[in-house]
Amino acid sequence: MNSSSLTHRDETRKLQVTGGSTYILSLPKRWITQNQLTKGSPLLVREEEDGSLSIVSSKFKKTEKQDEALIRVSAVDKPEAVTRKAVAAYLVGYNILRIKAQGQQQLSSKLRNYLKSFARHFLVGTEIVTDTPTDLVLQVLLNYPELSVQSALRRMAIITASMHRDAIAALKSLDYTAAKAVIETDNEVDRFNLYIIRLLKLAVSKPQILKEIGLKNAKHCLGYRLITKSIERTADHATKIAENVLALQEKVSDEFIERIEKMSATAISMFEDAIESLFKGDFNLAETVIEKIPQIVKLEKDAVLASHKFGAEEIANLSLLIESVRRTAEYASDIAEIVLNLNVESIIG
Repeated sequence: MNSSSLTHRDETRKLQVTGGSTYILSLPKRWITQNQLTKGSPLLVREEEDGSLSIVSSKFKKTEKQDEALIRVSAVDKPEAVTRKAVAAYLVGYNILRIKAQGQQQLSSKLRNYLKSFARHFLVGTEIVTDTPTDLVLQVLLNYPELSVQSALRRMAIITASMHRDAIAALKSLDYTAAKAVIETDNEVDRFNLYIIRLLKLAVSKPQILKEIGLKNAKHCLGYRLITKSIERTADHATKIAENVLALQEKVSDEFIERIEKMSATAISMFEDAIESLFKGDFNLAETVIEKIPQIVKLEKDAVLASHKFGAEEIANLSLLIESVRRTAEYASDIAEIVLNLNVESIIG
């Protein structure tokens, strides 16, 4: 029984039968009076994930959030600030984002182009349905089942692992073009990151859509949110590796390449195993990921020693590059720890 103003008080009441087949449970008179209910008042009875029932009076039934978010823009608003408002509305679940100029003003072409470019590159399932000097309307057309949390997360992880490998390959051949391509690909990861956050926020506010977005229960929402953040950070470090490749003036030695490749192979293997342990619900596989951290520490020391044979500026770039590989392993370990928490029941007798 739910009410925003009702203090929790446990009461035991017996189930009764009337008419031979209808089951009746009496409700506390105090609750009836407090909620101003009378005979015939409508009540919402909902079965929760754990099998319990909640009874809510229509007075306290949550009203559905308006589907459209109106964002008013003045002449002094910066495109970045307006975009942050649009993203916030997208993340909390609005399907229509209407950006409108205040009064008799118009939206600048700079602002409109900025918003349209951002929507195309970062907001999954969003289309521009109206584009006039005074109004810009973005609509989210993607339905939950079309791209579940797990599907989006898997794509995000695959892209991230590929970015890391491509960045290391660019280092080996000092391929600036390949390094730039890695940096550009980070936008794809950011798109899925925002989309997953949107779905998880919706699931928290609307538990009934949990199964539609591919999750078993509400407790997974926080775990998946933290995992999504770790994947996004891993992609950021792949981008940093590529940026440090662009800063190098000449190819590094075969000795350094050999050591950084070993460290990288271990780190990205940990990352992929951590993701696989999530989808399989494999507690033991997640445990093996965490156990590899000491191995990464040793490989990092070897790579650092090899980097000291270069000039001061090169050493600085290579040190940052090594750190990004280490952070990849650490984020893999973070993901694995969350998997352990989500699947602890599997090892408890």
